Amino acid sequence: MCATEASFEEPLVELRRRIQELEAYPEDPAKVKEVERLKKSLDKTTQDVYSKLTRWQKTLVARHGERPYTLDYIRLLTTDWVEVHGDRAFADDPAIVAGFATFRGRDVAVIGHEKGRDTKERIHRNFGQARPEGYRKALRVMRLAERFGLPVVTFVDTAGAHPGIGAEERGQAEAIARNLIEMAGLRVPIVVTVTGEGGSGGALALGVGNRVFMLEYSTYSVISPEGCAAILWKDQAKKTEAAEAMRITAPDLLELGIVDAVIPEPVGGAHTDHRATAQRVGDTIEEALLDLDELAPDELIRQRSERFRDLGVYVES
Repeated sequence: MCATEASFEEPLVELRRRIQELEAYPEDPAKVKEVERLKKSLDKTTQDVYSKLTRWQKTLVARHGERPYTLDYIRLLTTDWVEVHGDRAFADDPAIVAGFATFRGRDVAVIGHEKGRDTKERIHRNFGQARPEGYRKALRVMRLAERFGLPVVTFVDTAGAHPGIGAEERGQAEAIARNLIEMAGLRVPIVVTVTGEGGSGGALALGVGNRVFMLEYSTYSVISPEGCAAILWKDQAKKTEAAEAMRITAPDLLELGIVDAVIPEPVGGAHTDHRATAQRVGDTIEEALLDLDELAPDELIRQRSERFRDLGVYVES
């Protein structure tokens, strides 16, 4: 079992391992029958486990190392992908991928966080934690999309923006703030999907959209449960209590009016079936773009502005 797998998944991992071992043997009736039995057991066990997940356990699913990332969605949902590199000011940031592609018959700009699969790639992509040049690259592609009248599709999956000294020296906070300002006034549709972790300003810098969706087991919050626990209780071990109090899961965010819809994942999470997950994400994005086609640029800006200004509104009794 890899380090990203949580303890509640251990029975599922064991069943999958046994199925894979049996499928490697030559075909015979006894083997086929046993594989069918194990698959039924896996389906039932998965449904049982995933129907009882706590908010902290859902956080672990959101961080699972085998969940589909931006490049997976690009591969499964688009054609003619052309990636743009560099911010024309300092460097390229592999933690964010950005470029242009054809999505179901229309040209779009696609931008998203990329965490990487193996250790080498994760280090190369800084575990999806972008530096200022990553956000400036994203903004460069957004401005090009606006110039050519192309919708912007973003995929959010990051623990947060990179907190290093170099990033701060090069204007991390300004780069994030600039993206918020520019996205608010972009004259083309913006559709955002939180696919894993939506962490703080690092997520919001790609998250100002006309439509914002979350995958079923994704999270979206101003700080991680560990960070919250460290601040409030001086004890990261209280991360489970923090996750419950913060209400960071997709159903929570839908109830609070932060997101427009929750996209169901395959049983057992997006990491079990990338293709089915991408199909559901693609259907949701396509429907949103068709709706937004009806809005003029000024209406897109007004709708986007009102959406975010209404967040956090409360009434005093």
